Amino acid sequence: MPPSITLAASSQEPGIARFDVIQQMDDPCKFVLVEVYKNADAPAAHKETGHYNTWRETVADMMAKPRSAIKYNNLFPATADGWDYADGAVLES
Repeated sequence: MPPSITLAASSQEPGIARFDVIQQMDDPCKFVLVEVYKNADAPAAHKETGHYNTWRETVADMMAKPRSAIKYNNLFPATADGWDYADGAVLES
């Protein structure tokens, strides 16, 4: 399965609000994945999917250095339930 197909599958998971792949402008060999999850359980659920495991195995040899993660807390926009906006949700500021 090509990585682009697994990326599309990730963006359609119910726990993912955004799944962006960005490429560095001055070094097109460098990429960053920006993953925004709707709730605290979604990252673990994502890592249990077949398409995630296929992607991880496919790109393992393409990495110039080991993958790393930086985790952030969302400040805005947000609801009491994170990014999981329901109809009529009130955004907190």
